[in-house]
Parts: sequence; structure tokens; C-alpha cells
Amino acid sequence: MIAAKSAQDRPFMAEAIALGDAARGQTAPNPNVGCVIVSPAGKIVGRGATAAGGRPHAEAIALAQAGKRARGAAVYVTLEPCAHDSPRGPACTDLLLAAEPARVVVALKDPDPRTAGQGIRRLRAAGIEVKLGLGRDEARRSLAGWLTRLELGRPRVTLKLALSIDGKIALPSGESKWITGEDARRHVHVERAHSDMILVGRGTYLADRPRLDVRLPGLEERSPRRGLLTRGEAVEGWEILRNPREIERLHDVNDLLVEGGSSTATAFLSEDLVDRILIYRAPIIVGEGKSSFGYVGLDAIADAHHRWRFVEERRLGVDRLEVYERVREG
Repeated sequence: MIAAKSAQDRPFMAEAIALGDAARGQTAPNPNVGCVIVSPAGKIVGRGATAAGGRPHAEAIALAQAGKRARGAAVYVTLEPCAHDSPRGPACTDLLLAAEPARVVVALKDPDPRTAGQGIRRLRAAGIEVKLGLGRDEARRSLAGWLTRLELGRPRVTLKLALSIDGKIALPSGESKWITGEDARRHVHVERAHSDMILVGRGTYLADRPRLDVRLPGLEERSPRRGLLTRGEAVEGWEILRNPREIERLHDVNDLLVEGGSSTATAFLSEDLVDRILIYRAPIIVGEGKSSFGYVGLDAIADAHHRWRFVEERRLGVDRLEVYERVREG
């Protein structure tokens, strides 16, 4: 019976996770949560994702859409409903208590100490069934930027690299347009749309004058803020970081995409600030050219092992995407 109910719950939680993931890059400093409300007859009566800027929350949007139909319904939410007071709006736990659903299915317990289980306890104390853990891994992946900021005090850093088969990012002259094809470049724009900020180094800025915007139909308004790693003068329209460690002051950035050249990539890797690497590998050989990295602080091959975990591979037209995640203890 429990297995059957879990099977019925999974599609609704999957939709809640998809809603939250679509909002990634828009909700900082809040998490990108998704919520789905389902009537006793099995019909979706409310959908919500955290709005741009973090408010309203996903539950508030879904409950407003469901109205009185939320009573006795099942609520699927990717993160435990908040239970702390905020000047920006009511706690989602209070909204749910007022709506009186029969069940609340939560993918991930909120690690924020202001809630940290209080929402679940209050719902259960009111006689509302709470199921915790369905879709936990998927929710953690979707919320990785916000979780990283909560756990490490900085944004999650994704390093993007376009490489040849032999690991070069450009010809000796510096020419790098275009190593990869259109499918890979479209995927990069999707990653941009899911980021709060994109950062490059001054060398890339001077050589390419990149726009760093999102050029996909319907997503143009999701172009993130632009960051520049430089010790030089400020540039209008760009946020200046003097060194990689300054990302720790970006309290309103969950996901940071680093698209700079070899020097910028090396600087972030040397400080162990990269959490995820996207390698777009083209089926070309450059030979003599610019390497992807310089010295990253390793003096023995043994130190390089067990630091990165391969998590995904896919074809993008003629190119191949490889995704790696940093292995961290704890």
C-alpha cells in the first residue's frame, strides 16, 4: 500500500521539481522551490515556483491558484515550507495550516536554521500527514546553488570550458570562435539562463568584449548579471571582483557561471572554489595552442585523484558534454 502511494506521488513530485528547476537563476537569495497541489480526485489544482527575486514563494502561488480546493488536497513541495517570520511575506507553514490540506509531501528538509524541521513539526502537530524524502536527490541537484551558499557561504561555482580533443581552448593566436557547434552553444545559453551571474577575466573581456547575455527565444529577459575578475579599473555595467575569494560577498547569488579563459579558470581551481565543471568537447585537434589550465596547486598525481566525480555525458550535435562535480567531505 505504501509502495503504491509512493508510485502515485512520484509524477507530482517530478513536476514540482521541474517547476523549481525552471526558476533556477531567478530567485536568489531565496531557493528555487517548486510546488504542486493535487485534489483528492487526482487533479492538479495549483502550481507554483518561487517568483523572481524570491517572493512570493512557490507554496503561496500554488495555494492562491488552488483556493478552497486546497482543503483536503495533497501538496508536493521540493523544500520544507518555511516556518520563520519575514517582513517580505507570511511563512508558508502558516499558509498551509490555514489551507488545511490532508497531506504534504516534502522532498528535502530545510537546512536553514530558521526553519530546520519546524515547518514539518507544526504541520504534523496540526494533524496534517507529512511525507519526507521523495525526490530528495533530484531536489538537491535543483537547489544546489542555494544549498552551496548556505553550506559554504558562497555561490555554487560552475566552470564552463569549450575544448578540442587535445584539451586546447584556442589557437596560439588566441582565436577560439567557434570551437564548438551550435547545439553546444545553445546549451551554454540554457546554463546562462539558470545562473544569477556570469564571470569572465579581464583578458577575455578585452579580447572578445562578450555580451554574456541569453540569446534563446523566450529567455532573453533571463540574462544574468555580469562579473569581471580584474585588478584594473571598473567597467560600466560589470561587477568587479578583485580575486576569486570575493565571491563570498555575493550574498544574492546562488549560481555563478565562470566563462573566463585559462587564467580565470586556473585562479578559481587554485582556490578550490569550483564545484562543477562543464566541458564542451569538440571533435577537432588544435595541436599547439592555448591550454585550458595553468598550475592549480598540485605537486603530485596522487593528489589529483578522487577530487572530481563524473556525473553526466551527452551528445550535443557533433560535440560532447562532460559534467564533473567536486567531491567534498561532509
